[in-house]
Amino acid sequence: MSTPTIYPTGTTIYYPDKCWSGYTIFMARQTGPVLVDMNGNVVRLWKGLHGFPAKLLPGGQVMGSLGMRNPRYGYQDYTDVIQLDWEGNVVWKFDQYEFIEDPGQDGMWMARQHHDYQREGIPGGYYAPEMEPLVDGGNTLILGHKDVTNADISDRPLLDDVIYEVSWDGDILWEWVCSEHFGEMQFSEAAKNAMARYPNMVVGKGEVGDWMHMNAISTLGPNRWYDAGDQRFHPDNIIWDGRQTNIIGITDKESGKIVWHIGPDYDRNEALRELGWIIGQHHAHMIPKGLPGEGNILVFDNGGFAGYGSPNPGAAQGHNHALRDFSRVIEFDPITLKIVWQYSYVEAGYIPKMNSHKFYSPLISSAQRLVNGNTLIAEGSGGRIIEVTKNGEIVWEYISPYFGMDNMSNHVYRAYRVPYEGVPQVDKPEEKEIPMLDNSQFRVPGSEWKKEQGVNEVEGALSYHPSQLCVVEIDGGGKDDE
Repeated sequence: MSTPTIYPTGTTIYYPDKCWSGYTIFMARQTGPVLVDMNGNVVRLWKGLHGFPAKLLPGGQVMGSLGMRNPRYGYQDYTDVIQLDWEGNVVWKFDQYEFIEDPGQDGMWMARQHHDYQREGIPGGYYAPEMEPLVDGGNTLILGHKDVTNADISDRPLLDDVIYEVSWDGDILWEWVCSEHFGEMQFSEAAKNAMARYPNMVVGKGEVGDWMHMNAISTLGPNRWYDAGDQRFHPDNIIWDGRQTNIIGITDKESGKIVWHIGPDYDRNEALRELGWIIGQHHAHMIPKGLPGEGNILVFDNGGFAGYGSPNPGAAQGHNHALRDFSRVIEFDPITLKIVWQYSYVEAGYIPKMNSHKFYSPLISSAQRLVNGNTLIAEGSGGRIIEVTKNGEIVWEYISPYFGMDNMSNHVYRAYRVPYEGVPQVDKPEEKEIPMLDNSQFRVPGSEWKKEQGVNEVEGALSYHPSQLCVVEIDGGGKDDE
Protein backbone atom coordinates (compact mmCIF):
# COMPACT_ATOMS: atom_id res chain seq x y z
CA MET A 1 0.00 0.00 0.00
CA SER A 2 1.44 3.38 -0.95
CA THR A 3 1.55 5.83 1.95
CA PRO A 4 2.17 9.58 1.99
CA THR A 5 4.94 10.92 4.19
CA ILE A 6 2.53 13.01 6.27
CA TYR A 7 -0.99 11.98 7.21
CA PRO A 8 -3.39 12.35 10.16
CA THR A 9 -3.32 9.77 12.95
CA GLY A 10 -5.80 8.87 15.65
CA THR A 11 -9.52 9.03 14.88
CA THR A 12 -10.01 10.70 11.51
CA ILE A 13 -13.67 9.82 10.84
CA TYR A 14 -16.52 9.20 13.31
CA TYR A 15 -20.28 9.26 12.74
CA PRO A 16 -21.80 8.23 16.10
CA ASP A 17 -25.31 7.64 14.75
CA LYS A 18 -23.99 5.06 12.26
CA CYS A 19 -21.49 3.22 14.49
CA TRP A 20 -21.66 0.48 17.09
CA SER A 21 -19.69 2.56 19.54
CA GLY A 22 -17.47 1.19 22.28
CA TYR A 23 -13.81 0.75 23.08
CA THR A 24 -11.26 -0.69 20.65
CA ILE A 25 -8.21 -2.67 21.77
CA PHE A 26 -5.11 -3.28 19.66
CA MET A 27 -1.37 -3.68 20.12
CA ALA A 28 0.52 -0.38 20.00
CA ARG A 29 3.85 -1.00 18.30
CA GLN A 30 6.62 -1.85 20.79
CA THR A 31 4.54 -0.37 23.62
CA GLY A 32 1.67 -2.60 24.75
CA PRO A 33 -2.05 -3.18 24.23
CA VAL A 34 -3.93 0.10 24.07
CA LEU A 35 -7.63 0.70 24.64
CA VAL A 36 -9.08 3.74 22.86
CA ASP A 37 -12.52 5.29 22.76
CA MET A 38 -14.29 6.28 19.56
CA ASN A 39 -12.60 9.70 19.51
CA GLY A 40 -9.15 8.16 19.84
CA ASN A 41 -8.55 9.01 23.49
CA VAL A 42 -6.45 6.41 25.30
CA VAL A 43 -8.44 4.82 28.10
CA ARG A 44 -5.77 2.30 29.14
CA LEU A 45 -2.30 1.26 28.04
CA TRP A 46 -0.78 -1.93 29.44
CA LYS A 47 2.86 -1.07 28.87
CA GLY A 48 5.15 -4.10 28.64
CA LEU A 49 2.38 -6.58 27.83
CA HIS A 50 2.59 -8.27 24.44
CA GLY A 51 -0.55 -8.51 22.36
CA PHE A 52 -0.34 -11.33 19.87
CA PRO A 53 -3.23 -10.62 19.97
CA ALA A 54 -4.47 -8.59 22.94
CA LYS A 55 -8.03 -9.37 24.04
CA LEU A 56 -10.27 -7.65 26.55
CA LEU A 57 -12.49 -9.74 28.81
CA PRO A 58 -15.56 -8.44 30.66
CA GLY A 59 -14.77 -6.35 33.70
CA GLY A 60 -11.75 -4.66 32.13
CA GLN A 61 -9.46 -7.69 32.26
CA VAL A 62 -6.95 -8.19 29.46
CA MET A 63 -5.18 -11.22 27.97
CA GLY A 64 -1.81 -11.28 26.23
CA SER A 65 1.73 -12.43 26.99
CA LEU A 66 4.57 -11.13 29.16
CA GLY A 67 7.55 -12.76 27.49
CA MET A 68 9.01 -13.64 24.13
CA ARG A 69 11.60 -16.28 23.32
CA ASN A 70 14.96 -15.06 22.06
CA PRO A 71 14.32 -14.70 18.29
CA ARG A 72 17.70 -16.27 17.51
CA TYR A 73 16.28 -19.60 18.67
CA GLY A 74 12.52 -19.36 18.26
CA TYR A 75 10.33 -17.75 15.64
CA GLN A 76 7.38 -15.82 17.14
CA ASP A 77 7.38 -17.97 20.28
CA TYR A 78 5.72 -16.25 23.23
CA THR A 79 6.55 -17.68 26.61
CA ASP A 80 3.13 -17.53 28.22
CA VAL A 81 -0.53 -16.68 27.94
CA ILE A 82 -1.52 -14.37 30.75
CA GLN A 83 -4.63 -12.67 32.10
CA LEU A 84 -4.38 -9.38 34.00
CA ASP A 85 -6.93 -7.32 35.84
CA TRP A 86 -7.49 -3.60 35.22
CA GLU A 87 -4.62 -2.67 37.55
CA GLY A 88 -2.18 -5.10 35.92
CA ASN A 89 -2.28 -7.86 38.52
CA VAL A 90 -1.91 -11.45 37.31
CA VAL A 91 -5.22 -13.35 37.42
CA TRP A 92 -4.18 -16.41 35.39
CA LYS A 93 -1.09 -17.62 33.57
CA PHE A 94 -0.03 -20.64 31.53
CA ASP A 95 3.52 -21.45 30.41
CA GLN A 96 3.81 -25.22 30.90
CA TYR A 97 3.62 -26.57 27.35
CA GLU A 98 7.33 -27.28 26.67
CA PHE A 99 10.57 -26.93 28.61
CA ILE A 100 13.04 -25.05 26.40
CA GLU A 101 16.83 -25.02 26.77
CA ASP A 102 18.35 -22.59 24.27
CA PRO A 103 22.14 -22.07 23.98
CA GLY A 104 23.37 -19.59 26.56
CA GLN A 105 19.88 -19.22 28.05
CA ASP A 106 18.43 -20.51 31.29
CA GLY A 107 16.04 -23.40 30.71
CA MET A 108 12.42 -22.40 31.13
CA TRP A 109 8.88 -23.58 30.54
CA MET A 110 7.05 -21.91 27.67
CA ALA A 111 3.58 -21.90 26.15
CA ARG A 112 5.15 -21.27 22.72
CA GLN A 113 1.96 -19.38 21.91
CA HIS A 114 1.66 -17.47 18.68
CA HIS A 115 -1.04 -15.57 16.78
CA ASP A 116 -4.15 -16.67 18.70
CA TYR A 117 -5.88 -18.17 21.74
CA GLN A 118 -9.50 -18.32 22.94
CA ARG A 119 -11.06 -18.40 26.38
CA GLU A 120 -14.01 -20.76 26.88
CA GLY A 121 -17.40 -19.13 26.40
CA ILE A 122 -16.51 -16.82 23.51
CA PRO A 123 -16.18 -18.99 20.39
CA GLY A 124 -15.29 -16.34 17.82
CA GLY A 125 -12.96 -14.54 20.18
CA TYR A 126 -14.95 -11.31 20.34
CA TYR A 127 -18.11 -9.83 21.81
CA ALA A 128 -21.44 -11.39 20.91
CA PRO A 129 -24.59 -10.65 22.96
CA GLU A 130 -25.41 -14.33 23.44
CA MET A 131 -21.88 -15.37 24.49
CA GLU A 132 -20.02 -14.76 27.73
CA PRO A 133 -16.30 -15.55 28.14
CA LEU A 134 -15.28 -17.01 31.48
CA VAL A 135 -13.04 -14.69 33.46
CA ASP A 136 -12.43 -16.72 36.61
CA GLY A 137 -12.45 -20.28 35.29
CA GLY A 138 -12.87 -22.36 32.16
CA ASN A 139 -10.52 -23.76 29.55
CA THR A 140 -8.30 -21.89 27.12
CA LEU A 141 -7.55 -22.93 23.55
CA ILE A 142 -4.00 -21.99 22.49
CA LEU A 143 -2.24 -21.92 19.13
CA GLY A 144 1.38 -22.92 19.64
CA HIS A 145 4.55 -24.21 18.00
CA LYS A 146 6.30 -27.57 18.00
CA ASP A 147 9.57 -28.59 16.31
CA VAL A 148 9.06 -31.70 14.18
CA THR A 149 10.41 -33.66 11.25
CA ASN A 150 8.05 -35.09 8.66
CA ALA A 151 9.50 -36.56 5.49
CA ASP A 152 6.09 -36.44 3.79
CA ILE A 153 6.39 -32.66 3.87
CA SER A 154 10.15 -32.04 3.61
CA ASP A 155 13.49 -33.41 4.76
CA ARG A 156 14.19 -30.03 6.36
CA PRO A 157 13.33 -29.33 10.03
CA LEU A 158 9.83 -27.94 10.47
CA LEU A 159 8.23 -25.40 12.78
CA ASP A 160 4.82 -27.01 13.14
CA ASP A 161 1.56 -25.57 14.41
CA VAL A 162 -0.24 -27.19 17.32
CA ILE A 163 -3.60 -26.42 18.89
CA TYR A 164 -3.94 -27.40 22.52
CA GLU A 165 -6.47 -26.87 25.28
CA VAL A 166 -5.57 -26.18 28.91
CA SER A 167 -7.72 -26.09 32.01
CA TRP A 168 -7.87 -23.18 34.44
CA ASP A 169 -5.50 -25.22 36.65
CA GLY A 170 -2.97 -25.59 33.82
CA ASP A 171 -3.58 -29.20 32.76
CA ILE A 172 -3.22 -29.92 29.04
CA LEU A 173 -6.50 -31.61 28.10
CA TRP A 174 -6.24 -31.95 24.31
CA GLU A 175 -3.68 -31.48 21.54
CA TRP A 176 -3.79 -31.45 17.74
CA VAL A 177 -0.59 -31.47 15.68
CA CYS A 178 -1.06 -29.99 12.22
CA SER A 179 1.62 -31.94 10.30
CA GLU A 180 0.04 -35.25 11.29
CA HIS A 181 -2.90 -34.38 9.03
CA PHE A 182 -0.87 -33.37 5.97
CA GLY A 183 -2.40 -36.16 3.89
CA GLU A 184 -5.93 -34.79 4.45
CA MET A 185 -5.20 -31.41 2.85
CA GLN A 186 -5.22 -32.33 -0.87
CA PHE A 187 -2.00 -30.68 -1.97
CA SER A 188 -1.15 -31.07 -5.64
CA GLU A 189 2.07 -32.78 -6.69
CA ALA A 190 3.45 -29.41 -7.77
CA ALA A 191 2.70 -27.99 -4.30
CA LYS A 192 4.28 -30.98 -2.56
CA ASN A 193 7.42 -30.64 -4.68
CA ALA A 194 7.71 -26.92 -3.96
CA MET A 195 7.15 -27.49 -0.23
CA ALA A 196 9.74 -30.25 -0.11
CA ARG A 197 12.30 -27.88 -1.64
CA TYR A 198 11.45 -24.86 0.50
CA PRO A 199 8.83 -25.22 3.26
CA ASN A 200 8.77 -21.47 4.04
CA MET A 201 12.06 -21.28 5.92
CA VAL A 202 12.39 -18.84 8.82
CA VAL A 203 15.12 -18.14 11.37
CA GLY A 204 14.70 -19.99 14.63
CA LYS A 205 17.18 -22.53 16.05
CA GLY A 206 18.89 -22.35 12.70
CA GLU A 207 16.44 -22.40 9.82
CA VAL A 208 13.11 -24.16 10.17
CA GLY A 209 10.19 -24.53 7.78
CA ASP A 210 7.12 -22.59 8.95
CA TRP A 211 5.23 -24.61 6.35
CA MET A 212 1.63 -23.87 7.40
CA HIS A 213 1.85 -20.66 9.45
CA MET A 214 -1.52 -20.72 11.19
CA ASN A 215 -2.77 -17.40 12.52
CA ALA A 216 -6.32 -18.04 13.78
CA ILE A 217 -8.11 -20.70 15.84
CA SER A 218 -11.53 -20.71 17.46
CA THR A 219 -14.31 -23.11 18.28
CA LEU A 220 -17.39 -22.86 16.08
CA GLY A 221 -19.82 -22.44 18.94
CA PRO A 222 -23.60 -22.91 18.60
CA ASN A 223 -24.62 -22.58 14.95
CA ARG A 224 -27.52 -23.25 12.56
CA TRP A 225 -25.62 -25.80 10.46
CA TYR A 226 -25.16 -28.17 13.39
CA ASP A 227 -28.75 -27.53 14.51
CA ALA A 228 -29.81 -28.70 11.03
CA GLY A 229 -27.88 -31.95 11.48
CA ASP A 230 -24.50 -31.29 9.83
CA GLN A 231 -21.99 -32.94 12.19
CA ARG A 232 -19.03 -31.16 10.58
CA PHE A 233 -20.11 -28.01 12.39
CA HIS A 234 -20.29 -29.39 15.91
CA PRO A 235 -19.97 -26.43 18.33
CA ASP A 236 -16.78 -27.91 19.84
CA ASN A 237 -15.06 -28.28 16.46
CA ILE A 238 -12.25 -25.88 15.71
CA ILE A 239 -11.88 -23.61 12.68
CA TRP A 240 -8.36 -22.54 11.76
CA ASP A 241 -6.49 -20.98 8.88
CA GLY A 242 -2.96 -21.33 7.50
CA ARG A 243 -1.77 -18.21 5.68
CA GLN A 244 1.16 -19.91 3.94
CA THR A 245 -0.99 -22.69 2.43
CA ASN A 246 -4.15 -20.64 1.70
CA ILE A 247 -6.19 -23.22 3.66
CA ILE A 248 -9.16 -22.64 5.96
CA GLY A 249 -10.12 -25.83 7.76
CA ILE A 250 -12.32 -27.29 10.49
CA THR A 251 -10.96 -30.00 12.79
CA ASP A 252 -13.31 -32.47 14.47
CA LYS A 253 -12.55 -32.14 18.17
CA GLU A 254 -13.29 -35.81 18.94
CA SER A 255 -11.54 -37.60 16.06
CA GLY A 256 -8.92 -35.00 15.15
CA LYS A 257 -9.75 -35.33 11.46
CA ILE A 258 -10.18 -32.37 9.14
CA VAL A 259 -13.88 -32.56 8.28
CA TRP A 260 -14.21 -29.39 6.18
CA HIS A 261 -11.68 -27.27 4.32
CA ILE A 262 -11.19 -24.96 1.38
CA GLY A 263 -7.82 -24.48 -0.31
CA PRO A 264 -5.00 -24.92 -0.98
CA ASP A 265 -6.33 -24.68 -4.56
CA TYR A 266 -9.41 -22.75 -5.61
CA ASP A 267 -9.99 -24.23 -9.06
CA ARG A 268 -11.23 -27.71 -8.09
CA ASN A 269 -14.90 -26.95 -8.75
CA GLU A 270 -17.24 -24.18 -9.82
CA ALA A 271 -18.12 -23.12 -6.27
CA LEU A 272 -14.45 -22.55 -5.40
CA ARG A 273 -13.79 -20.73 -8.67
CA GLU A 274 -16.70 -18.41 -7.96
CA LEU A 275 -15.48 -17.81 -4.40
CA GLY A 276 -12.09 -16.89 -5.84
CA TRP A 277 -8.60 -17.50 -4.55
CA ILE A 278 -8.10 -16.81 -0.86
CA ILE A 279 -4.43 -15.88 -0.43
CA GLY A 280 -2.41 -15.33 2.74
CA GLN A 281 -5.59 -14.90 4.81
CA HIS A 282 -5.94 -13.92 8.46
CA HIS A 283 -8.53 -14.26 11.21
CA ALA A 284 -10.86 -16.80 9.58
CA HIS A 285 -13.71 -17.63 11.95
CA MET A 286 -17.41 -18.42 12.09
CA ILE A 287 -19.54 -15.40 12.99
CA PRO A 288 -20.85 -16.14 16.50
CA LYS A 289 -24.50 -16.76 17.29
CA GLY A 290 -26.38 -13.57 18.10
CA LEU A 291 -24.64 -11.43 15.49
CA PRO A 292 -25.83 -10.55 11.94
CA GLY A 293 -24.51 -13.23 9.60
CA GLU A 294 -24.20 -15.84 12.36
CA GLY A 295 -22.92 -19.15 11.03
CA ASN A 296 -21.18 -17.66 8.00
CA ILE A 297 -17.40 -17.54 7.77
CA LEU A 298 -15.71 -14.15 7.93
CA VAL A 299 -12.07 -13.74 6.87
CA PHE A 300 -9.57 -11.04 5.93
CA ASP A 301 -8.34 -12.34 2.56
CA ASN A 302 -5.03 -10.52 2.37
CA GLY A 303 -3.85 -11.27 -1.13
CA GLY A 304 -0.15 -10.55 -1.37
CA PHE A 305 1.86 -13.77 -1.63
CA ALA A 306 1.40 -17.30 -0.29
CA GLY A 307 0.98 -20.93 -1.29
CA TYR A 308 3.00 -23.61 -3.00
CA GLY A 309 2.76 -24.74 -6.61
CA SER A 310 4.31 -24.67 -10.03
CA PRO A 311 7.04 -22.06 -10.51
CA ASN A 312 5.96 -18.86 -12.23
CA PRO A 313 7.54 -15.43 -12.94
CA GLY A 314 6.57 -14.22 -9.46
CA ALA A 315 7.71 -17.40 -7.68
CA ALA A 316 10.72 -18.95 -9.32
CA GLN A 317 10.84 -21.92 -6.92
CA GLY A 318 7.07 -22.37 -6.52
CA HIS A 319 7.13 -20.86 -3.01
CA ASN A 320 4.56 -18.04 -2.61
CA HIS A 321 3.26 -18.92 -6.05
CA ALA A 322 -0.20 -17.29 -5.57
CA LEU A 323 -0.01 -13.51 -5.95
CA ARG A 324 -2.55 -10.67 -5.78
CA ASP A 325 -2.04 -6.96 -5.10
CA PHE A 326 -5.22 -6.18 -3.18
CA SER A 327 -7.13 -7.40 -0.13
CA ARG A 328 -10.77 -8.18 0.50
CA VAL A 329 -12.86 -9.05 3.54
CA ILE A 330 -15.39 -11.72 2.66
CA GLU A 331 -18.30 -13.33 4.47
CA PHE A 332 -19.41 -16.58 2.85
CA ASP A 333 -21.77 -19.49 3.37
CA PRO A 334 -19.70 -22.57 4.41
CA ILE A 335 -22.07 -24.95 2.61
CA THR A 336 -22.53 -23.29 -0.79
CA LEU A 337 -19.37 -21.12 -0.59
CA LYS A 338 -21.45 -18.21 -1.93
CA ILE A 339 -20.15 -14.79 -0.90
CA VAL A 340 -22.78 -13.09 1.28
CA TRP A 341 -20.89 -9.84 1.86
CA GLN A 342 -17.60 -8.36 0.74
CA TYR A 343 -15.44 -5.29 1.28
CA SER A 344 -12.61 -4.58 -1.15
CA TYR A 345 -11.33 -1.72 -3.29
CA VAL A 346 -14.57 -2.01 -5.28
CA GLU A 347 -16.84 -1.42 -2.28
CA ALA A 348 -14.42 1.27 -1.07
CA GLY A 349 -15.07 3.16 -4.29
CA TYR A 350 -11.63 3.02 -5.85
CA ILE A 351 -11.02 2.84 -9.58
CA PRO A 352 -10.40 -0.80 -10.64
CA LYS A 353 -6.86 -1.82 -11.57
CA MET A 354 -5.42 1.67 -11.08
CA ASN A 355 -6.27 1.90 -7.35
CA SER A 356 -6.97 -1.66 -6.26
CA HIS A 357 -3.92 -1.50 -3.97
CA LYS A 358 -5.54 1.21 -1.84
CA PHE A 359 -7.26 -1.44 0.26
CA TYR A 360 -4.34 -3.79 0.75
CA SER A 361 -2.53 -5.42 3.64
CA PRO A 362 -0.36 -8.33 2.50
CA LEU A 363 0.25 -9.41 6.11
CA ILE A 364 -1.58 -9.46 9.50
CA SER A 365 -5.12 -7.85 9.72
CA SER A 366 -8.55 -8.91 11.04
CA ALA A 367 -12.32 -8.53 10.74
CA GLN A 368 -15.03 -8.52 13.43
CA ARG A 369 -18.80 -8.52 12.91
CA LEU A 370 -20.47 -5.95 15.16
CA VAL A 371 -23.89 -6.08 16.80
CA ASN A 372 -25.44 -3.54 14.40
CA GLY A 373 -24.26 -5.44 11.31
CA ASN A 374 -21.24 -3.24 10.67
CA THR A 375 -17.78 -4.80 10.38
CA LEU A 376 -14.64 -3.67 12.19
CA ILE A 377 -11.62 -4.16 9.93
CA ALA A 378 -7.94 -3.87 10.81
CA GLU A 379 -6.05 -3.15 7.58
CA GLY A 380 -2.97 -4.04 9.53
CA SER A 381 0.05 -3.20 7.41
CA GLY A 382 -0.86 0.48 7.34
CA GLY A 383 -2.01 0.68 10.96
CA ARG A 384 -5.56 1.50 9.83
CA ILE A 385 -8.73 0.36 11.63
CA ILE A 386 -12.13 1.09 10.08
CA GLU A 387 -15.76 0.38 10.80
CA VAL A 388 -17.78 -0.09 7.63
CA THR A 389 -21.51 -0.51 7.09
CA LYS A 390 -23.13 -3.29 5.12
CA ASN A 391 -23.11 -0.93 2.13
CA GLY A 392 -19.39 -0.27 2.47
CA GLU A 393 -19.55 3.22 3.98
CA ILE A 394 -16.68 4.06 6.35
CA VAL A 395 -18.27 5.42 9.52
CA TRP A 396 -15.18 5.26 11.77
CA GLU A 397 -11.51 5.40 10.88
CA TYR A 398 -8.50 5.27 13.16
CA ILE A 399 -4.84 5.42 12.13
CA SER A 400 -2.44 4.16 14.77
CA PRO A 401 -0.04 6.87 15.97
CA TYR A 402 2.26 4.24 17.50
CA PHE A 403 5.34 3.60 15.39
CA GLY A 404 8.25 1.21 15.85
CA MET A 405 11.77 2.30 16.65
CA ASP A 406 12.43 2.89 12.95
CA ASN A 407 9.57 5.42 12.99
CA MET A 408 8.30 3.82 9.79
CA SER A 409 5.89 1.04 10.75
CA ASN A 410 2.68 1.54 12.73
CA HIS A 411 1.20 -1.83 11.83
CA VAL A 412 -1.70 -3.34 13.79
CA TYR A 413 -1.88 -7.12 14.05
CA ARG A 414 -5.54 -7.32 15.06
CA ALA A 415 -8.23 -5.10 16.61
CA TYR A 416 -11.33 -5.83 18.69
CA ARG A 417 -14.31 -3.66 19.64
CA VAL A 418 -15.96 -4.15 23.05
CA PRO A 419 -19.08 -2.46 24.50
CA TYR A 420 -18.71 0.44 26.91
CA GLU A 421 -20.24 -1.60 29.73
CA GLY A 422 -17.40 -4.13 29.39
CA VAL A 423 -15.12 -1.62 31.10
CA PRO A 424 -16.97 -0.54 34.27
CA GLN A 425 -13.89 1.18 35.70
CA VAL A 426 -14.41 4.29 33.55
CA ASP A 427 -17.42 6.41 32.69
CA LYS A 428 -18.86 6.24 29.20
CA PRO A 429 -17.03 8.92 27.20
CA GLU A 430 -18.62 11.85 25.44
CA GLU A 431 -18.95 11.10 21.74
CA LYS A 432 -17.97 13.86 19.32
CA GLU A 433 -18.61 13.56 15.61
CA ILE A 434 -15.57 13.81 13.35
CA PRO A 435 -16.68 14.35 9.73
CA MET A 436 -14.49 13.16 6.90
CA LEU A 437 -12.05 15.84 5.78
CA ASP A 438 -12.03 17.14 2.22
CA ASN A 439 -8.49 16.27 1.15
CA SER A 440 -8.69 18.60 -1.83
CA GLN A 441 -8.99 21.52 0.62
CA PHE A 442 -6.62 20.22 3.31
CA ARG A 443 -3.27 22.03 3.47
CA VAL A 444 -0.38 22.25 5.89
CA PRO A 445 -0.80 25.53 7.81
CA GLY A 446 1.73 28.10 6.67
CA SER A 447 2.20 26.59 3.22
CA GLU A 448 3.52 29.27 0.81
CA TRP A 449 1.83 27.46 -2.09
CA LYS A 450 -1.47 27.79 -0.29
CA LYS A 451 -1.01 31.53 0.25
CA GLU A 452 -0.07 32.12 -3.36
CA GLN A 453 -3.11 30.22 -4.60
CA GLY A 454 -5.43 31.95 -2.17
CA VAL A 455 -6.71 28.70 -0.69
CA ASN A 456 -8.28 29.08 2.75
CA GLU A 457 -6.59 27.32 5.63
CA VAL A 458 -8.40 24.37 7.17
CA GLU A 459 -9.13 24.99 10.81
CA GLY A 460 -7.95 22.44 13.33
CA ALA A 461 -4.97 20.21 13.96
CA LEU A 462 -3.27 18.12 11.33
CA SER A 463 -3.88 14.94 13.28
CA TYR A 464 -6.06 13.74 16.12
CA HIS A 465 -3.40 12.48 18.50
CA PRO A 466 -4.99 10.55 21.37
CA SER A 467 -4.53 11.97 24.82
CA GLN A 468 -3.00 9.44 27.18
CA LEU A 469 -5.26 8.97 30.19
CA CYS A 470 -3.79 5.98 31.98
CA VAL A 471 -0.76 3.76 31.59
CA VAL A 472 -0.29 0.48 33.45
CA GLU A 473 3.35 -0.59 33.70
CA ILE A 474 3.73 -4.35 33.29
CA ASP A 475 7.04 -6.00 34.21
CA GLY A 476 7.56 -7.98 31.00
CA GLY A 477 9.76 -6.01 28.67
CA GLY A 478 10.85 -7.03 25.24
CA LYS A 479 9.50 -5.91 21.90
CA ASP A 480 6.60 -7.21 19.88
CA ASP A 481 7.19 -9.23 16.75
CA GLU A 482 3.98 -9.70 14.86
